[in-house]
Amino acid sequence: QVQLVESGGGLVQAGGSLRLSCAASGSIFRINAMGWYRQAPGKQRELVATISSGGSTVYADSLKGRFTTSRDDAKNMVYLQMNSLKFEDTAVYYCNADVVRLTTDTLRRSAHWGQGTQVTVSS
Repeated sequence: QVQLVESGGGLVQAGGSLRLSCAASGSIFRINAMGWYRQAPGKQRELVATISSGGSTVYADSLKGRFTTSRDDAKNMVYLQMNSLKFEDTAVYYCNADVVRLTTDTLRRSAHWGQGTQVTVSS
C-alpha cells in the first residue's frame, strides 16, 4: 500500500507564509505526477498545483505568483510554498500522487490522497 502524509498546516495571519510538505511511503516503484488540492468549507475540492515527474508545473490561475510547488524524488516528497496568504486561502489542503506500485508479480498504477492538513488564514 501507499500512504501520503501532509504536514505544515496551521494558523497564519494574512500576508504570511506557510510551507506544506507531503511524504509518500509504501510499496512505491515510481511516482508520476504529484499535486495539491484544497477544499474550503461549503465548496468543492479544487486544484492548487501539480508537478510532473519531469518537474513541469501547473497552477490554478488565481494562485500563480504566490504559490510554488516542488518535489524531492529521492525522498518521495512534494512541497507547497505559500506566500502572501489571503483569508480566502483558508481550506484543507490535500496531497495527491499518481503512483506506480510494486506488487508481488507486477506493477500497478493508482492515485492516492493524503488525509489533508488545515490552513487557516486570519484577516
